[in-house]
Amino acid sequence: MRRRAALAATALPLADLAWGQAPQRLRIGFAVGYAPFSEVGTDGQLKGFEIDLGRALCEKIGTGCTPVILEFDGLIPALQSRKIDAIMASMSITPERQQVIAFSQPYYFSPVRLVMRSGTSLDASPAGLQGRKIGVERGTVHERFLADEFKGSQVMRYATQDQVFLDLKSGRLDATLVDAVIAQFGFLNHADGRGFGFVGPDFGRNEAYYGKGIGVGLRKADAATLGRRVDEALAALRRSGALKQLNDRYFNFDLVGTR
Repeated sequence: MRRRAALAATALPLADLAWGQAPQRLRIGFAVGYAPFSEVGTDGQLKGFEIDLGRALCEKIGTGCTPVILEFDGLIPALQSRKIDAIMASMSITPERQQVIAFSQPYYFSPVRLVMRSGTSLDASPAGLQGRKIGVERGTVHERFLADEFKGSQVMRYATQDQVFLDLKSGRLDATLVDAVIAQFGFLNHADGRGFGFVGPDFGRNEAYYGKGIGVGLRKADAATLGRRVDEALAALRRSGALKQLNDRYFNFDLVGTR
């Protein structure tokens, strides 16, 4: 399993990770460690679907980009305090988040599943997981969903999803609730994930919690300016087929089509 890099909440060196030389730069907040969306490769460089899409958006908008690596639960505070200008971290567009920030149009849609040990006799439902330990990354929609819908379970909160996977493998957890793509590429496809699999329904279809897909997070004050430019850039990437080409570079299924 790829480990999430322990990086400070500051921009990485521009000499290594700058995406262009335009004088105006868009500071995009990422939460790395989520293959194949955003991670640090063995060469120390950022890579992944969202990294490439961020580069494509900046090129289409006509600005340079500065990646800023943060913990997921620090992204919205950093946006509000103007430490970053946008968020690209598989962040769901939800009514709760829309009260404090704005979003672009969705750029992908992801199922949300429970991951448990294969062959378990436990039912993947609130009743079936009564009293059981379910791990979740702090600050995610999954955390709120579990707190509301799995009230009888012990919701165990972690700083990173990789820490959740470690405790799931060791037997300290009975399950984790996570984006299916992150689970597949960050855990199930690797040696640590052998003997585990998806259980139960796609909870991501519950729009009351998971909203209408994954979008670029923006300050509300920038919705009519930067937000409009991001939406126009996304629309252009869809029309040209470039967004689908990015999808196919990383996935053998369609995440970027509309629901």
